[in-house]
Amino acid sequence: MGSKQRHLDIVLAGLAVLGLAGCDSAPEQAQAGAPLQVSVLTLEAQELAVSEDLPARVAAVRSAEIRAQIGGIVQRRLFEQGAEIEAGAVLFQINPAPFKAEVDSAAAALQRAEATLARARVQAERLSPLVQAEAVSRQVYDDAVAQREQAAADVAQARATLARRKLDLQFASVEAPIAGRIDQALVSEGALVSPTDATPLARIQQIDQVYVDVRQSASRLEALRQQAGSAAPELNVDILGSDGKPLGMRGRILFSGIEVDAGTGDVLLRVLVDNPQRRLLPGLYVQARIPRAHYPAALSVPQQAVTRTAGQASVWVVDAQGQVQPVPIELGELVERHYRVVSGLSAGQQVVVEGIERLSPDAQVATRPWQPAANGERLSAAVR
Repeated sequence: MGSKQRHLDIVLAGLAVLGLAGCDSAPEQAQAGAPLQVSVLTLEAQELAVSEDLPARVAAVRSAEIRAQIGGIVQRRLFEQGAEIEAGAVLFQINPAPFKAEVDSAAAALQRAEATLARARVQAERLSPLVQAEAVSRQVYDDAVAQREQAAADVAQARATLARRKLDLQFASVEAPIAGRIDQALVSEGALVSPTDATPLARIQQIDQVYVDVRQSASRLEALRQQAGSAAPELNVDILGSDGKPLGMRGRILFSGIEVDAGTGDVLLRVLVDNPQRRLLPGLYVQARIPRAHYPAALSVPQQAVTRTAGQASVWVVDAQGQVQPVPIELGELVERHYRVVSGLSAGQQVVVEGIERLSPDAQVATRPWQPAANGERLSAAVR
């Protein structure tokens, strides 16, 4: 009787152990059969513009050094430093008294030469009938004609001297050769100036339009030329601040006068920018967003969706049965954390963006739309 009881206890214990094992394996089997949760992006063809942000410097469209064309003492400065001035405005007044005296002297010399010419003409006209009547010798008449011609030359020389003296008097008022913004005065009232001075009186820079000079690899210049001549949208360059934030200003590339630096292989690419508010000042460091390419219908995938194995890029694609498969792709440029897909994918396919670390081929997945993180910062394009 005791042996039968012990045998019954052993059987019941075994059944209990088997029951507990079944209870533990049931959740594992249920968990193993559940589809994996992933976030997916449905590919759509969209217009894509590829650009690159490059450092640049601002330069004035025109710049002029104000210099004295005569020697003298500066009496007055007739402009506000840093002001906008018009072409022809008087900037400095050099003491005009010596030049006025020279003008008066040249005018008197001209009057004397004209009087001499008048007398020589009268003398030649008086001798003309006499020489025909042989009342005077031919030599006397020829001398009178020569004196008349010499007197006419003296008048011409005196007129030229007077014009030069008037020009010197005009140069006493130093005028602006161009319109623009004038810097600080480099000389003060009372200074003695001359045309041979090394230091100018002031500098004027025209900045209603400015150049933005960008150093660009010469190997990419031809691609820019082709893009400018293609049917793509107008080739504009966006100007950014030194911090990379857009300034709301655009310019156009000037392809003329480009020379390759033999040492670096770069070219100085000039961008002409309208600057009506004078926000861009000469010498200012900025950035220029240079267009690289334009694709009217391009597919792109988030950077985090791309995996690489032995240098081969691939993404996980969800098929119609809800299973995932790795698909090798060829990548292009990286723009705003998205790779342009050159080949390997087509519009309408679903690409896994989040949850790829748990995937294996033919795994069953449950999808939800991928929501990108809010990020307004634009990243420069780079070819990968």
